[in-house]
Amino acid sequence: MDGNASGEEGDNIDWDTEDELEIQDIPFSSCANTTIPRRDAISGNGEASSSAGPSNSNLIHRFVGMGFSEKLVAKAIEENGVGEGNTESILETLLTYSALENSPKQEVVNSDQCSSGYDESFLDDFSDSDSCWSGSEITENTSSLRERKKMLLSLEKMGYSAEEASIAMDRCGPEASMAELTDFLCAAQMVKIEDVYLQELPDDKPKSIYNGKHKKRRFYGREVLKSKKQRGYDRDGDNETIRLPKPMIGFGVPGELCPVFHRTLPEAAIGPPYFYYENVALAPKGVWDTISRFLYDVEPEFVDSKYFCAAARKRGYVHNLPIENRYPLLPIPPRTINDALPLTRRWWPTWDERTKLNCLQTCIGSAKLTERIRKALENWGDNDPPETVQKYVLDECRKWNLVWVGRNKVAPLECDEVEMLLGFPRNHTRGGGISRTDRYKSLGNSFQVDTVAYHLSVLKDLFPGGINLLSLFSGIGGAEVALYRLGIALKNVVSVEISEVNRNIVRGWWEQTNQKGTLIHIADVQSLHGDRLEQLMNSFGGFDLVIGGSPCNNLAGSNRVSRDGLDGAESALFYDYFRILDLVKCIMSKQ
Repeated sequence: MDGNASGEEGDNIDWDTEDELEIQDIPFSSCANTTIPRRDAISGNGEASSSAGPSNSNLIHRFVGMGFSEKLVAKAIEENGVGEGNTESILETLLTYSALENSPKQEVVNSDQCSSGYDESFLDDFSDSDSCWSGSEITENTSSLRERKKMLLSLEKMGYSAEEASIAMDRCGPEASMAELTDFLCAAQMVKIEDVYLQELPDDKPKSIYNGKHKKRRFYGREVLKSKKQRGYDRDGDNETIRLPKPMIGFGVPGELCPVFHRTLPEAAIGPPYFYYENVALAPKGVWDTISRFLYDVEPEFVDSKYFCAAARKRGYVHNLPIENRYPLLPIPPRTINDALPLTRRWWPTWDERTKLNCLQTCIGSAKLTERIRKALENWGDNDPPETVQKYVLDECRKWNLVWVGRNKVAPLECDEVEMLLGFPRNHTRGGGISRTDRYKSLGNSFQVDTVAYHLSVLKDLFPGGINLLSLFSGIGGAEVALYRLGIALKNVVSVEISEVNRNIVRGWWEQTNQKGTLIHIADVQSLHGDRLEQLMNSFGGFDLVIGGSPCNNLAGSNRVSRDGLDGAESALFYDYFRILDLVKCIMSKQ
């Protein structure tokens, strides 16, 4: 599920995996099916970078692109005057004229609809000049105008403003269904993550002409996404960012003396559904601040899996699960190298003081490397090698998690040993045409099952009859295995995973463990939109848990090439996790 590396834990590693290569160049929205021209980036303070006010013709072009008639735009400009400072008043005048023309009476806004999850200005930064359908395609006949008015009125009744509805219809085209329009509106905030969607509009928000009481959740991220290069955010103006704790024990780990924690979740974070998001802890500055803000201001819980097994795995988890009455999986796994791999104890030199392995990676040390180490040690016979040789050997052993398998002989971990350390059943990734390379790759991108199960253990009493699970970026099924080992029945599982290798692994495990529930596979997280989600949720009553960990390729410290944070091509898929979670919350609020 993640790229599984930290700044301390590896180097010179190719982090591209099959599932990450295949998801590039896929649009973020079901309606964004055209190439959108790049516009100038918006400066960090939220104001347009243009130094001069727009001309009369530019203003006309801008508002005509929003769907207003040229005659109406000219009239509004004549009433309010030309200039950047008058943009808001011009827009408000146009909206007023449009409302008077399109509806004989003012509609009452229903505050209980799913649009309550969005601030009414969440489309402010969309371009007005690059809609999905060109002017030549706009028909002027009476029937099409009536149909457009009906759609606008329907969207207004659902709680969307006239401006939001108009932009959605322009973007998605005249043939778009109501489901596509509402899906676009719910997903629009996520779409803004790409700089091609950030447009040069004033930061001032137009005032709504509707007087209904909108109970709308604050949506964070507008100011975060104004600049593509922005890494963090200012908290109370002090540049304070989330800091990693030492020791990294989160809200407590089994077998360690920990203070008693109490936390109060923000109102917007309270379920249903429960959600659980994971990624590497040692990400670029500001990444976890952004993740936290998008996930309803829930503070991350940072945990190192060395407290659960014999290998380190520093991860951050953002979730709305209870933190009391957790319990570990039994039997407790071995927590030192020699206990986990007892055959190594005989050959372990006294000068190698490692008791824990480093983070388990997607690849292993080469045969040539282990041969060089053997030759370097054999030169010293029965004596301990000098400190320079020891340092060289230990550095390579830490980097590649090499263990002692004979006299002067080190070797990388075998796949079944990695499965054991990560909490998966033996041979979980073996067979079915899966290569050894693919096994390492899939395991390296997975959850550490014992750690995740400790957090999820609180769900057993909450769902005694079983659970409906939406597993995003499922990988090899770490979440499913954790719930199964906890004794929580899997009633319905929707598993979204791009890698066919990983999907086959999960399907094989599902059959071998004789699961009684329903497993539904979806290949691409970006193809999962509101209409499909609603169809799935209507069939079995919604999701109890939304879990996932998006790719960490652009977050991991070992990535020296494209460590771009959440702006990176792969790690930006975090926003798909948020998009889908928010859609689930939105749909469940209507059920």
